[in-house]
Amino acid sequence: MTDFVKGLFGGPKSSAAPAAEDSDFADFATAASPSPAPLPSSSTPFFTVPTISTPGSGVPYTKWYRVWERASPSDFVQEAFFIPILLFMIGIHYWGRRTNRLKARNWAAAHAPLLQKEFAHVGFGGHRSPSMEEIEAPGAAKAATSESLVLPEEVIKERSAQEFLSYASGRQNIAFLDVRLEMFKRYNPPTLLLEWALSLFFESFAPPAEKMHAIAYAFDGKERDIVPVRSEAAQVELDKQVKGMQQSGYDGFVWAVVHKDSMRRLRDERYDISLTFTKDHPKLPAWATVMSESAEVTEFMLTEELAKAVKEAGEDVFENLIVTDQPIDKPQKLDETIPRKRLTLTLALPSSSSPSAYTATLPLFSYFLRLPDVLASTAHFRPEVLRRIRATRDEEIRKLRRQDDEEKAEERKAEADRKKKTERDSRLKGLSAEEQRKYLDKEREKEQRKVQKKMTRKG
Repeated sequence: MTDFVKGLFGGPKSSAAPAAEDSDFADFATAASPSPAPLPSSSTPFFTVPTISTPGSGVPYTKWYRVWERASPSDFVQEAFFIPILLFMIGIHYWGRRTNRLKARNWAAAHAPLLQKEFAHVGFGGHRSPSMEEIEAPGAAKAATSESLVLPEEVIKERSAQEFLSYASGRQNIAFLDVRLEMFKRYNPPTLLLEWALSLFFESFAPPAEKMHAIAYAFDGKERDIVPVRSEAAQVELDKQVKGMQQSGYDGFVWAVVHKDSMRRLRDERYDISLTFTKDHPKLPAWATVMSESAEVTEFMLTEELAKAVKEAGEDVFENLIVTDQPIDKPQKLDETIPRKRLTLTLALPSSSSPSAYTATLPLFSYFLRLPDVLASTAHFRPEVLRRIRATRDEEIRKLRRQDDEEKAEERKAEADRKKKTERDSRLKGLSAEEQRKYLDKEREKEQRKVQKKMTRKG
């Protein structure tokens, strides 16, 4: 109170003991007052890099420019593991493609002389169409016949890494010949191993194999429809040549010489082979058999020359020789039952890639190319034989015709129902509500009477 009064009248304050300091804020009480840190001047760098000048040059030394000093081989362990694998896979791919091309070229080298002897045109080539510049340039007519438009012929053509094609045409009794070579997928070992594994556990997967499929399509008297002509004069000339030649038509049938290992698979996969019956023949080796529609056809087709060629080809190479006029897949429409005569030869490719490895199969391939001539000249059987051959086909045609008639009847019925419904709807639109009710009641009564009649008949 005394200090308060003295304070009002300006008297001196009495000295008192200082209050005890709070121990909780002792650290803050002794802290120095903050002061701003001085900013560095523009001439002072934020960081410094130790540099050493190389002798004889003014270029500063730093290890960031030298990779070999800031990196070690341990930093590239993953690259050292994956790069050799990648290079190995690339090498296998190119080796596989190169091996397949080499086998295809060797096949062409072994068979090209025979094909060129039998056919006028072998391989892929011919003439290309002239470009617009060649047509617009002076002497367009001369340019159209220039030799620069002639494409070089290639006996074999690569369709894919494991498939190669060949083609031949220009021969009597054969419209054209297609040849397809199937190779192993050497360029893709994982896929090849997977196919092998699947074939071991599942019968539906055939094991990988290297094969040659040759299909010769017969003219069968249809030269005018198949041979292309560019003018009426060429058509007249073609007609004269056809009249002067022997008729290329022959009686249709299905006949085959097959390896016994593939006999069941062919019967299951091919409709035409399913029409035949199997019987061994003394002329053939034990591993081969005949599949035919008639015994008389077999006696005509299986000659001594053919049996000898099959034996020379060998058990490991020969697959089948098929003469057919029926489709491979079972026909579903009447148009698919039209006979299309063709000959098929399937052989396994030898393991060796040299042209001399095909010496054993050349006689069979040559016989295959000349077989259409034999068929056109002598394959005309007795009416009794043809009647038995056509019996099965006529039955199949009757089934398809009956099925076609049923489908057409269903279509006609659906169309009549659709038309009847349209007329009913249009009639109801023109009636009043009461008239529509009476009309619908009559329809309901008719339906009930029909149901009652059906129940009475069943009873």
